Amino acid sequence: MRWRRVLRLLVLGLLGLLVLIQFVPYGRDHTNPPVTAEPAWDRPRTRAIAVESCFNCHSNLTEWPWYTNVAPFSWLVQRDVDGGREVLNFTEWDRPQPEADELFEVIAEGSMPPRSYLVTHPGASLSDTERRTLIDGLRATFRVSPPIQGEGEPEDE
Repeated sequence: MRWRRVLRLLVLGLLGLLVLIQFVPYGRDHTNPPVTAEPAWDRPRTRAIAVESCFNCHSNLTEWPWYTNVAPFSWLVQRDVDGGREVLNFTEWDRPQPEADELFEVIAEGSMPPRSYLVTHPGASLSDTERRTLIDGLRATFRVSPPIQGEGEPEDE
């Protein structure tokens, strides 16, 4: 009988903690920053695949599902979006894109989009054909509209 009381207290404590963490504001401001510039896409199909599989984390056009209003999910999604925008942002093409040179490799090896994202966004999964189309299209896009390299403005020597 004592274990039931302990279990009940544990469950009530966890529910109380779940309610309390809802008051932590991080991850709930779903105001997307403005779009400042996009690359000159090689064709609409390249952009369409990127929108479906990449833009939620790598653009300022994030669509925020209902669960992003519930902590701790809101914290995890906000962290992923902040990190994605920091390393590559298709809608801030007028600023440095520090990891753009790694883009083709992570798409080819299948680590982008990540599996954790695909659990809630199965439509973002890329077939082998879509993966190849996206890589080829991004290569063509980067030839015409290359990302700015580095962390900042080049220094004079």
